[in-house]
Amino acid sequence: MKYLCLVALAAVASVSAQADDQYKEVRDKLVGTLGLTVTTIEPAPVPGLLQALTNRGLFYVTEDGKYLLHGRVFNLDAQMRNETEETLAKVRLEGLKDFTDSAIEFKADKEKYKVTVFTDTTCGYCRKLHSQIDEYNDLGITVRYLAFPRGGVGSEGFSELMSVWCANNPQKALTDAKAGMNLPSRTCQTKVSQQYNFGQQIGIQGTPAIILDDGSLIPGYQPPQDLKNLLDDIHS
Repeated sequence: MKYLCLVALAAVASVSAQADDQYKEVRDKLVGTLGLTVTTIEPAPVPGLLQALTNRGLFYVTEDGKYLLHGRVFNLDAQMRNETEETLAKVRLEGLKDFTDSAIEFKADKEKYKVTVFTDTTCGYCRKLHSQIDEYNDLGITVRYLAFPRGGVGSEGFSELMSVWCANNPQKALTDAKAGMNLPSRTCQTKVSQQYNFGQQIGIQGTPAIILDDGSLIPGYQPPQDLKNLLDDIHS
């Protein structure tokens, strides 16, 4: 049995290596021409196109590597299903697993739903959302925060988020920062940079950005009851 498992793993690795070789020229062109980091490249739902997941989001490229497209693909034969969003939703849910232990969580006592919010302490609507955190929790919504400094890594916002994540009590530090209080400057080993990079990869361009438990992305602030209604609709 152990031998069969090793053979199966070797076969999967071989297929993966063949796929990498098959699209190597296209991958190299994306890297060399645009400076993108390509995580995966595979056939897209549209014949003749490949879809490349990069550090700057999901791109479509012709199989000869000549043309690049950035946008949404909709399936007319499937009630206008958003194929791009379907792909990104899976990437989001899988990628969030890497941040299970580094999120700052405000847990609902009677949890019905769990959402992940990419946040920035300098963002007005992020502050508004957090000022209502008790209301979200009372509606059964657990909020898990990840960092998304809008100014990028190395910005003032990044430094403040670093201080939050490195605080002895990150929950209190995040609440204080969003209330406009000055925090002691701190640095430590955190995943703030990785959280920001992941946000860029999955299509986040501003804050707050809310990922629902089905992987869908809601850009912008949602009042507590409106968010509850969205989650109810998904699970109905």
